[in-house]
Amino acid sequence: MTTAAKAQTLIDLYDAPEILRVVNVWDVVGARAVAALPETKAIATAGHGIAASFGYDDGSTLRDVMIDMVGRIAAAVRVPVTADLDDGYGDVGETTRLAIAAGVVGANVEDRLKPLAESVAAVEAIIKAAEAEGVPFALNARTDAFVRGGGRPVEESVADAIQRGRAFLDAGATAVFVPGILDANITRQLVEGIGERKVSVIGLPGALTAAAYEALGVARISYGPLPQRVALTALQELASDLYGTGAIPAGLPALN
Repeated sequence: MTTAAKAQTLIDLYDAPEILRVVNVWDVVGARAVAALPETKAIATAGHGIAASFGYDDGSTLRDVMIDMVGRIAAAVRVPVTADLDDGYGDVGETTRLAIAAGVVGANVEDRLKPLAESVAAVEAIIKAAEAEGVPFALNARTDAFVRGGGRPVEESVADAIQRGRAFLDAGATAVFVPGILDANITRQLVEGIGERKVSVIGLPGALTAAAYEALGVARISYGPLPQRVALTALQELASDLYGTGAIPAGLPALN
């Protein structure tokens, strides 16, 4: 498929009745392993995971490093790839152009609770850059209303997320990503306030299941740095076993 066709496919997955489940990856071999599963309809990159793999703190990866890696991932799989592009690296329009040139057809971009007008302008710049490239870019506009909300009452974070989410959709975003551990009541309020099939969530310990979020009208669930943590835990446990009396398990599939 062309880049534009992949982008439209991704948008259609957001709009579908079934929740879009994306398993976050951070390198090419992991992307290929996930993409090989018949259930995989799209791939999401993990900004935190890519940062960690290059020795950066989350949110401090250099743009060139991030674009190079998400481009390698996009080139390695057939399904649409949506990338975590942090806060856009100071020039969201150019970052979007570079991502599209690398084969990426959607993205998360964080507002980091910057002033609303500034955050909306960033969304508009992303959509404008994508339109100039002829790609219906699937922007999963992220609001940090919960994760950067500090100690304010949860009702204020809900109201802030709804206000920002509506403004982002009006500016052209496909969906609104609201990270945090969202229970059924909060999720219901967000879906009612932002829109059916317009809210994107993260699957964290203590959060609802994908099926429960789907029943509440959520569009997408991703898993951030958790898949990498699971993989690293398995690696560390294997290494500990090998330092003892262990051996490599028999029958391992050749996934690399």
